[in-house]
Amino acid sequence: MFRLRNKKKEIYALSRHISLSADKARRVIDQIRGRSYEETLMILELMPYRACYPILKLVYSAAASASYNMGSTKANLVISKAEVNEATVAKKFKPRARGRSYAIKRTTCHITIIVKDIALDEYEEMYSLKNPNCKKTTVVYPDVYSSGVVWDKK
Repeated sequence: MFRLRNKKKEIYALSRHISLSADKARRVIDQIRGRSYEETLMILELMPYRACYPILKLVYSAAASASYNMGSTKANLVISKAEVNEATVAKKFKPRARGRSYAIKRTTCHITIIVKDIALDEYEEMYSLKNPNCKKTTVVYPDVYSSGVVWDKK
């Protein structure tokens, strides 16, 4: 049981410079944050947004590395954190009428997905309850207002 303390509980997958707006990716990421792996796959396959495909590939990658590195089953995986950060913006200029130019901005983003194994948390809780050296202490603070003194409002 001592190996559980040394194991990592979370595995992350990072995808950088995805040719996608960060706001468009965030509306998909907000739907899958905190959900199980299987539920996430169903949501991403049925949503009609373009951002779903790179996020789906990233969730697959995080689950594959979690099963390989931690030895966990994919049914126990939960997406604990998912975040989208803005990356570099590529600027191009397109010629317009009367010798003017129009700036075209190609935004990119970085997507990070952190997958957590909930089975490891359950094992760790069982271990801490069975271990006699781990004692939970409860601190009781005295209530200042219930000291037994009657307050007069005069």
